[in-house]
Amino acid sequence: QVQLVESGGGLVQSGGSLRLSCVVSEITFEEYTMNWYRQVPGKMRELVASLPPSRTNLYYKESVKGRFTISRDDYKRSTILQMNALKPEDTAVYFCNAAWARFGYDHWGQGTQVTVSS
Repeated sequence: QVQLVESGGGLVQSGGSLRLSCVVSEITFEEYTMNWYRQVPGKMRELVASLPPSRTNLYYKESVKGRFTISRDDYKRSTILQMNALKPEDTAVYFCNAAWARFGYDHWGQGTQVTVSS
């Protein structure tokens, strides 16, 4: 059974940092694009950052560019979202996603809450 287990969320003051981690099991990790999404109540889930297996063509949502960094470790089957200079508008539930578009494979973690106080 595919599992994506996130950790690292919490409460932080504006300007602070958090490091989200996602460990994945039971997939061919090195073939998947790893994504981080976030969602606030009443709004659609939005893509924050994306890192394909080739590690080229990284994507960042405009509002997080220069503050967030996505990385992956294929050996450890994990992806990290380093979030610096956090703002209250970054408050959301953050979800790890593994996607292999060629085959339509799409797997999600359970989400981790990030709250940034002003």
